[in-house]
Amino acid sequence: MVRRATARDARRLTRIVRGSRAYEGRYAEMVAGYRVGPDYIAAHEVFVAVDRTDDRVLGFYALLVAAAELDLMFVADAAQGLGIGRVLIAHMRAEARRAGLDRVRVVSHPPAEGFYRSMGAVRTGTAPARPPAVAWDRPELEFAVPPAA
Repeated sequence: MVRRATARDARRLTRIVRGSRAYEGRYAEMVAGYRVGPDYIAAHEVFVAVDRTDDRVLGFYALLVAAAELDLMFVADAAQGLGIGRVLIAHMRAEARRAGLDRVRVVSHPPAEGFYRSMGAVRTGTAPARPPAVAWDRPELEFAVPPAA
């Protein structure tokens, strides 16, 4: 089930980000102090995928409607391979369509590019490194958001 995130989810979302195996090694410094706070959740369209039986957060995304950008998307390590990412992308596209967007930009973590491309995103360029926060170039991609059928 996907639902709107609440302030009560903030700590769980922060743990998912900081604990992500995708950010080990050279990428670790980027998320070491990262925080998804209640203020971020209140300011943006943040949605969580939860287990219906115990409300455990399996993953989440944040859609910045004004910028037409997928800002954050994480699936908990223990939930990877279960189709949660596919569900979140489908939900994000539906929310983008509802907001009147025809495309959504993604500046991807380099190891996640393959996932986004497998979900239909098209590479549009490269976002240059911004030391000290981000010390590596990142792929820029775009999801087309077709109108409702």
